[in-house]
Amino acid sequence: MSRGHIEVVLHESRLLTDNPLGDPSVRELGVYLPPGYDASQARYPTVLVLPGYTGTGLGLVARSAWQLPLDRRMDQLVLDGRAQPAILVLPDCFTRYGGSQYVDSPAVGRYASYLCDEIIPFVDARFRTTGRRGVIGKSSGGYGALHLAMTRPDLFCAAASHAGDCAFDISYRRELPIVAARIDAAGGLARYLARFEAADSRSSADIEAMSIVCCAAAWSPSPSNSAYGFGLGFELPMELRTGALRPDVWARWLAADPLHLVVQHADALRGLSLLFLDAGRSDEYALQLGARQLSDALTAHSIPHMHEEFEGGHRHTAHRYDRSLALVTNAL
Repeated sequence: MSRGHIEVVLHESRLLTDNPLGDPSVRELGVYLPPGYDASQARYPTVLVLPGYTGTGLGLVARSAWQLPLDRRMDQLVLDGRAQPAILVLPDCFTRYGGSQYVDSPAVGRYASYLCDEIIPFVDARFRTTGRRGVIGKSSGGYGALHLAMTRPDLFCAAASHAGDCAFDISYRRELPIVAARIDAAGGLARYLARFEAADSRSSADIEAMSIVCCAAAWSPSPSNSAYGFGLGFELPMELRTGALRPDVWARWLAADPLHLVVQHADALRGLSLLFLDAGRSDEYALQLGARQLSDALTAHSIPHMHEEFEGGHRHTAHRYDRSLALVTNAL
C-alpha cells in the first residue's frame, strides 16, 4: 500500500511572541503529505485539522490501541478512492489553560491570526499547495473550524465541525455553577490555577473546570484591574460564591456562540463549497442539540450544509474523520 508520511517542522511565530501566558512561540507543526507526494510535482489542496481541548496536532497521529491515527486513516481513504489526496496541516495551539478556542484574545494570544497569517503562508511556501483550503475540527476544534470559516472566507472554502462548541445556553451554562463551587473551594481562581499547575495529576473535574477558564480567557477578556478580572485579564461568567450567572459577561460568551454568529457571517457561510456538521446522539455536553439548533439556523438563512448524527458520545469518535476528510477533500 502506498502511504503518505508526516513531516514535523519547527515554526517560530512572531504573533505568539510575548503572549500573555508565556507559552512557547516556537512550536512543532505536523504536516501530512499524501501518497505520491515525493514522486511527482503535483500540487495539493490543504486541510487544517484542529484538535479538541487539551489536544495538539501531532496528538492526532499518535499510535494507540484499536485506533487508527489520522495519517493512516487518510492513507486508507485515498487508497479506497473515498478521499482526494490532500496535505493535512496539524498545528499546536495548546496553552497553559489547555487551549485557545482558536481565537485572538488579549488574555491568551493571537491564535486565529497565528493559524491564518503565519501557519498557512508557511505551509504554502514550504510545500506544493493549490491555494484551495478546508478546515476540520472536533469539539473546541470544531468551534475553531466554524469560527475560521465564518471570519476568514478569503482562506477557507470548506469546513467540517465534529461536535463543535455551540448553543452555549445548553452546552456550557449548566457547567458554570459546578465549576464555580470547585474554584471557590480552592480559595479563588488564582489559588485554583496555582494548585492545578502544581499538581502531579489532574482529575476529569479539574480539566472540566479549566476548560471554562480557557473559554473565559478566549471569550470574555477584560482589563486585569477589572473587579472580576482576578488580575488575569479575563472574567468568568458566574459568581464564584453563589454560582449565579453574570448576565453582562454571559452576553459576551453568547456573542461568540456560532449559533448567534450565523446572521453576521451568513454570506461567508453561503460561499463555502461544503459545510458539514455532526455530533453523537449521546453527546455528554448535549452538543447534538447544539448542532441541531445550528442546522436549523443555517436552514433559516438559506445556507447550504450537511448535518448528520451517529451512535456515540463526545469521546472516542475519531472514526468520524473518515466522513469529514472524504467530504472536504472532494469539495476542494
